[in-house]
Amino acid sequence: MTTSENIAEKSTGTDTTAEGADSTGSADYAESRETTEGRIYTVSGGDWDDVIGDAEHDERMVINMGPQHPSTHGVLRLVLEMEGETVTQLRSVIGYLHTGIEKNVEYRNWTQGVTFVTRMDYLAPLSNEMAYCLAVEKLLGIEVPRRAALLRVLLLEINRIASHMVYIATGGMELGATTAMTLGFREREEALHLLEHLTGLRMNHAFIRPGGLAQDMPADYHEVVTAFCKVMDERLPLYDKLFTGQPIWRNRLQNVGYLPVDACLSLGVTGPVLRSAGLPWDLRKVEPYSCYEEFEFDVPTSTDADCWARYLIRVEEMHQSLRIIRQVLQKLEPGPVMVEDKKIAWPAQLSISSDGMGNSLEHVRKIMGQSMESLIHHFKLVTEGFKVPPGQVYVPVESPRGEMGYHVVSDGGTRPMRVHVRDPSFVNLQSMPAMSEGGLVAVVIAAVASIDPVMGGVDR
Repeated sequence: MTTSENIAEKSTGTDTTAEGADSTGSADYAESRETTEGRIYTVSGGDWDDVIGDAEHDERMVINMGPQHPSTHGVLRLVLEMEGETVTQLRSVIGYLHTGIEKNVEYRNWTQGVTFVTRMDYLAPLSNEMAYCLAVEKLLGIEVPRRAALLRVLLLEINRIASHMVYIATGGMELGATTAMTLGFREREEALHLLEHLTGLRMNHAFIRPGGLAQDMPADYHEVVTAFCKVMDERLPLYDKLFTGQPIWRNRLQNVGYLPVDACLSLGVTGPVLRSAGLPWDLRKVEPYSCYEEFEFDVPTSTDADCWARYLIRVEEMHQSLRIIRQVLQKLEPGPVMVEDKKIAWPAQLSISSDGMGNSLEHVRKIMGQSMESLIHHFKLVTEGFKVPPGQVYVPVESPRGEMGYHVVSDGGTRPMRVHVRDPSFVNLQSMPAMSEGGLVAVVIAAVASIDPVMGGVDR
């Protein structure tokens, strides 16, 4: 009996004992057991037994790196087939961090979905919020106020610097450069302190909302952002002194993890990895969004296509982000940060309380004291949410790791029918075998660090 026939019989409730099944009723392709809910099948995925079997009769061995190995950039498992210290085969195993965020979003209203998506790529939470909100706004057919669009760019570029600092810190630690870790996290703290001052939270901000922003910037935002730029201008040259001109760092990364542009395009690789192969593909330039077309900045590229080029590109991207941040400060003018439509703006006339989260008592008194109708509207807007016209859109943004795209489907209700994310970490991990096979184990460490994957986005 074929697998499909067996499954079909299972679905109709008929006898599922297949040829070759043992007395417990488990077929050759899957073990099964009887429960109070019916027969349960356990299907083992993948071809790991074949990999191990291939290596039994020669001098090759199979080694697991991870999923908690300190050099795998998080909860990632790499199955290495080794001949001596040379990697002959590599397979990436994911799924250890699955949270079901995409499915959870279907059970919340459109605004509440922001609090879920921001937790996917947790090193670039604002990129997730941005792409999701752009998709919702495209379905609604609305444009956010100019001040909101510019402030979104400001937050995204601060977040880009923070993310690239984690790449330097964790990548350096994996390669044995503990100084890189301490310095990288020191600079990241500057960025996170700034984001906390501007949005109320260090990470997972839920600050970019459909229709604009949760609230305007604090009164001293111009001074604190300018001070941050000044600090970063002073500290970024230190990385060139400590790492760019350091022969051990250079030898560890140069000519390692080679991935040419044709391989990048075949695998769908984007971000710094693609630009390190010579293609200046940056969605902020080629498909600009949120006023990015107004800013002057360069897209750094290289033709070396190795880990060294990816390091240099990310360092230069931080300089370019500082350029954009300064231009935003020059362009900002007073104005609203949320659309005027009271049926979309949520929460209406937001005012943050002392805990940094809920509405202040003054705001609650105001909406309760105005009229019962305004209170009912506020209550329904928060609990039920607004309706979004039926349709589907795909909206990409340039996250620190590459193209982060949101495919959002609406059936006309107050909740998404489907939200699917093209996470760049997930796609870029496909390049691990191409970068690593034929090299030493040390190459694997440098290659995975140069991709800079975030497993929260991979196992969403």
